[in-house]
Amino acid sequence: MIEMKHGSAFDRGAADSWYHRPKHPHKGGVGGDSGERIEVLTAEEVWLYNMGYEYNEQFGGKKDWD
Repeated sequence: MIEMKHGSAFDRGAADSWYHRPKHPHKGGVGGDSGERIEVLTAEEVWLYNMGYEYNEQFGGKKDWD
């Protein structure tokens, strides 16, 4: 099961894609109960981040600031 809650590695990957940011695996650091930004991840968390990023690239959208 993929954890997709706010601040999870999957969520942060999808958000980075949404906001046109380059891949930089991390989790947390977005306020609320997500905790501090964490950049040292397990191999599984890096995989989940990349899955979130690629999921948004394929099925999501991109932030339009216009």
